Amino acid sequence: MGSRLSEGHGRQRPGRVVRVSGPLVEIEGLANVAMSELVGLGRHRLPGEVVAIRGTGVTVQAYEYTGGLAAGDPVVALGRPLSARLGPELLGGVFDGLLRPLTTAPTWLIPDADRRDALRSWAWRPSVAEGEAATEGTVLGTLPEALGVEYRVLVPPGVNGRVDWVAAIGDYQSSETVASVGDTSIRIGVDWPVRRARPVRERVDADEPLLTGQRVIDAVFPLARGSSAAVPGGFGTGKTMLLQQIAKWCAADVIVYVGCGERGNELADVLTELAELSDPRTGRLLAERTVIIANTSNMPMMAREASIYTGVTVAEYFRDMGYHAVVIADSTSRWAEALREFASRSGALPAEEGYPSSLSSALAAFYERAGRVVTLGGAEGSVTIVGAVSPPGGDITEPVTAHTQRFVRGLWSLDRNLAYARHYPAVGWAGSFSRDADKMGVWYARNGDPEWGRRRGRVTQLLADNDRLADLADLVGAGSLPGHERIVLLAGRLLREGVLQQSALSPNDAHCTAAKTASLIDAVLAVIDRCDSLVDHGVTASQIEELDFSPLLRAAQETAPDGAHDVTARREQILGVLAGLK
Repeated sequence: MGSRLSEGHGRQRPGRVVRVSGPLVEIEGLANVAMSELVGLGRHRLPGEVVAIRGTGVTVQAYEYTGGLAAGDPVVALGRPLSARLGPELLGGVFDGLLRPLTTAPTWLIPDADRRDALRSWAWRPSVAEGEAATEGTVLGTLPEALGVEYRVLVPPGVNGRVDWVAAIGDYQSSETVASVGDTSIRIGVDWPVRRARPVRERVDADEPLLTGQRVIDAVFPLARGSSAAVPGGFGTGKTMLLQQIAKWCAADVIVYVGCGERGNELADVLTELAELSDPRTGRLLAERTVIIANTSNMPMMAREASIYTGVTVAEYFRDMGYHAVVIADSTSRWAEALREFASRSGALPAEEGYPSSLSSALAAFYERAGRVVTLGGAEGSVTIVGAVSPPGGDITEPVTAHTQRFVRGLWSLDRNLAYARHYPAVGWAGSFSRDADKMGVWYARNGDPEWGRRRGRVTQLLADNDRLADLADLVGAGSLPGHERIVLLAGRLLREGVLQQSALSPNDAHCTAAKTASLIDAVLAVIDRCDSLVDHGVTASQIEELDFSPLLRAAQETAPDGAHDVTARREQILGVLAGLK
């Protein structure tokens, strides 16, 4: 993308640098420039974006290292906003925050190097004929050899008319024109401003679950396709592990993983695992339908700020093709820190804990781009956003976490005590919520599982009762509690260890189908109901607690991911043992 930053679309208006402070660059003499316009800084045309205009002075945030940039260096306005090049090469690729491929980084990182991108050719197959009517969103052709999912070339927004010309079957580069509609030339790849949401025909209710394969999410704190969720947690609570599991196993067509300010070794682990993981949908590599945007903590700070907008723009592009895309941002706290650092350099009035007063609006603008929609072409697609939050010291009252909770539909709060007890995913049931749960209950009832809502209600109630009684048991001892309350404590243990705890390293347990999840919960609830009945009939809680429940506790790891029938067999085994206590 380096070359695209140095090519103006219109008359270039020269200015000069007057001050450089890290990523903040102040400019004079740049006439008729607009807010959010892209500029080229210095003789190497480093990319920057206009963020403030005061009289004849312009403030720019630079997206590359500004070492060597000095007062008096020339600046040109490029006449367009910060845009991303969207094309088939995105699938299976690794890019920086401005969507430049990291595989060619040694080329475009050298200031004096030729910045043209090396583009591969793609096999093009037209879907329309010359003379046909086409409207915005119409599929003009496909690239059957694209990775992961079928790549579809669409009529861009605002273009309607007849197909004047369409390219014949053959190999073309992403930048080549393959059709003309209403005198508008259409290429395989497109440029789109990352801060502007792509248009849709209409937004529809997000009432279908996004299955993640993680039981604590799918069964207790569900997330709808086209919804949004946040994952707050302190250091060592397993945020990155959980997000990686979602990226690997969620029921999405395209995954956009944004490493926003995290450590490079964590992203290296993601790349290594994705390169080896087989896609259960296609049998090919999962990486082939994944786009990774890597802007780690040692990369330019303001490119980190742009990376989450770049990621959601990529997701919207594939959504417009009729796919379900998921954006995973790890983490939005590092993104907010970039906003805070730039605000302090520019002299903006700080708000709570030094963050800019616009933090709340910026978070809202990001999460509101999630949604389930009818595309311009009439297909259905969605963008789901999951963002990690890294509150300092685990303080969930800090500004980023507090504001994020206002705008997301789900919160998967990671509990430090669970993580230290090696309970993963460490999603704490006391501090988490799902605003989509009621809609998910309706969806499951319509799709063959009318007990889903009741099952979830019992699980959340038992976990809450267990937490309350556990505190009391710590004071007076579990043996001092009545029999039914001791059964509640047993229920909490069976739910925690047999259902909610999940091993990412187990081939049987890393991913769990909805049917197996339901069977595991039903098995625990059936066992607890039988234990309650036995207590009513005079069996002591001690007798029940001494039984071996390990067949049920090991069911998740010892049965296949879709082994619901095997779980049912283990339930009957435990119920048979309980029957012997009468």
